[in-house]
Amino acid sequence: MNQSLADELVMMLLEDQRLLQRLFDSGELPSDSYHPRLKALHQRNASRLKEIIRAHCWPGISLVGEEASKAAWLVVAQHSVSGAGFMAECVHLLEEAVAKDDAEGWQLAFLQDRVRTLAGEPQYYGTQFDVDENGWPTPFPIKDPASVNERRAQLGLDSLEERLGQMTEQERKRRANSQHAS
Repeated sequence: MNQSLADELVMMLLEDQRLLQRLFDSGELPSDSYHPRLKALHQRNASRLKEIIRAHCWPGISLVGEEASKAAWLVVAQHSVSGAGFMAECVHLLEEAVAKDDAEGWQLAFLQDRVRTLAGEPQYYGTQFDVDENGWPTPFPIKDPASVNERRAQLGLDSLEERLGQMTEQERKRRANSQHAS
C-alpha cells in the first residue's frame, strides 16, 4: 500500500469537508451559485487526482486502502462537478477496479448515474434523486426501470424502493424538525 498517497487523498477530503463546514457556519452556503472558494478547491483536488490517475490508474483499495479509495471517489463523484469529462473517464476506471474487487460497487453506481444525469441521460442504478413539486424525493429517470433493482443488487445496493423510503423518511424528519424550530 502507498501510505503517503493514501494520506494525501484523505487530507484532500478532510480539507474539502472543513471548507464546506466553514462556509455553512458563516452562512455563505447554501448558495444559488458555486461558491468560488469551494470551486477552486474542487478544481485543485480534481487536478491532483488526474495526476494520481495518470501515474497509478484508479487509486483502488490495493493501492491506497479503503478510506483513501473512498476519498478519491468523493473527490471525483461528488465534487468534480465542473469536470464531467473527467468524471466519465473515471467511470471506466472504476468499472475495471470493481471487476477486480479493488473498489466498492456502490461507488461505480453513484458515479455512473451522476455522469448520465448530468448529461441528461437516464441513470442505470437509481442513485440520483430530484424533488417533486411538493419537495419529496423522486429518482431522476431510470433506463429500463423494471430491472433497476437487479442492477442495484449486483453492486451491493438495496432496492430502489428501500432507498426511496429512507430518503422520504429523512425528508419527513427534516420537515418535522423545521416545524419544531419555528
